[in-house]
Amino acid sequence: MILVTGGTGLVGSHLLYDLITKGKKVRATYRRAHKLESTKHVFSYYSKNWEALYNTIEWIEADITDIPKLQDAFINITHVYHCAAFISFEPDKYRTLRQINIEGTANIVNLCVSHNIKKLCYVSSIAAIGQTNNPEKLITEQTSWNPEGDNSVYAITKYGAELEVWRGSQEGLDVIIVNPGIILGPGFWRSGGSGSLFKQIYKGPNFYTDGGSGYIDVLDVSDIMIQLMESDIKNERYVLVAENLLFKDFNQKTSYALGVSAKQKLVKPWQLNILWRLDWLKHQVLGKRRQLSKQLAKTITSVTKHDNSKIKTALDFEFTSIDESIKKVSELFLKDLKN
Repeated sequence: MILVTGGTGLVGSHLLYDLITKGKKVRATYRRAHKLESTKHVFSYYSKNWEALYNTIEWIEADITDIPKLQDAFINITHVYHCAAFISFEPDKYRTLRQINIEGTANIVNLCVSHNIKKLCYVSSIAAIGQTNNPEKLITEQTSWNPEGDNSVYAITKYGAELEVWRGSQEGLDVIIVNPGIILGPGFWRSGGSGSLFKQIYKGPNFYTDGGSGYIDVLDVSDIMIQLMESDIKNERYVLVAENLLFKDFNQKTSYALGVSAKQKLVKPWQLNILWRLDWLKHQVLGKRRQLSKQLAKTITSVTKHDNSKIKTALDFEFTSIDESIKKVSELFLKDLKN
């Protein structure tokens, strides 16, 4: 039996759909019952028979920081996909990020070892991979992480979680780590992920920065994870990026797909430097949540390009084009908007 943590998130819900349609017996964890509606909605995008498919999932309420409940989730499990995570770039959320991303992952690894799990797949991020000062140099799985760098709190905790997974491999657990770029997928328009990008571009105004990053379709992430778990490959990590795009180009493509004005306004680095300082001041004086940190401002003005050759070679994988992914997600966004 397969266990999927974080079954109500973007990756987890699509992974569940893929596994169920392949006839797998699956158990999934959730933290809040109302979030189950998100997974149901994702299933409804892809099948008229979605309710029957969804009802084959064995759901269990379990927080990855709650070891007693996790113990129940691991009964009769052979393979684990660990998708649960906390995503935030707010510096004051560092303690929560550590608790969920690092300590929670340590709990998953420990239970995998104690329950003799055959294989664990961990969903990390390109944020946990090292950087290069040369924007034209491709970042690979071997690019060194700089612990002394001005890394975001999210990146630090995802890197720390990877260390826990590698510890598991040293204790005899077969592991796979995937490092996706910005994941494009439907159904989570209000979250802090890519869904909110589509919503923001649709509503306007359309701002962009001079940065750029790697993008990938959520169904490609799911497909790759399943292929890696069902292969003989173990104790490897893979960058999952279909294409490297400037944020300006992504915004323009998405604007066209959504049928809104493609007119964009550049936010310059000096403006961001003022904005993140004002954001910090609002947090200190008024207690407002951080929207823009120093590290995030640096990230969105940097151009990073990632090399996907390792996964393409390992699985002979052909990625969904980002144009196709943007078109598909935009169509589903507009459909949801009408409903």
